[in-house]
Amino acid sequence: MSLHEDAVLVLKGYETPDPVQGELSQGYLDHLARHPDGMWKACEAGHLTASALVVDPERGRVLLTLHRKLRMWLQMGGHCEPQDVSLAAAALREATEESGITGLTLLAGGPVTLDRHPIPAPCHWHLDVQYAALAPSGATEQISDESLDLRWFPYDEVASVADASVVRLMERTRAELERRR
Repeated sequence: MSLHEDAVLVLKGYETPDPVQGELSQGYLDHLARHPDGMWKACEAGHLTASALVVDPERGRVLLTLHRKLRMWLQMGGHCEPQDVSLAAAALREATEESGITGLTLLAGGPVTLDRHPIPAPCHWHLDVQYAALAPSGATEQISDESLDLRWFPYDEVASVADASVVRLMERTRAELERRR
């Protein structure tokens, strides 16, 4: 199965009671139907990306990266690569590379949320498929070349350092973790 085919299956299976998220999911599917290259950075109309919020559920914290180019606190994530066999694999790879934490596991059940945001030309949009990754007990982060800093933030501090998309991802992740208890 190609990464494009996997993305279509993931998005068709993405269940959400939120009508905005439902519209985003359909928009992503429409984009992929119009753009066979819609998984790749070279697609100038925009492309899917995969990210993961790294969570330490034992201590009620999330790990954010101070993005080198954007100079914003964000979840780990980025572009899909040819070796990625699925969106989930891309999100896990990005989270592992950018956090330096081995042994991350994605929260079962697929993506937590979707976020479409503009990016500078020549591309125009990132259509981000956002997962949550659970850190193993005692995990130690290690900064990557893509980051200026890495830092664990308690849930209640995230809104003071990150934008609305990161806060939304954290809130939906927390709700999903609570639902599974």
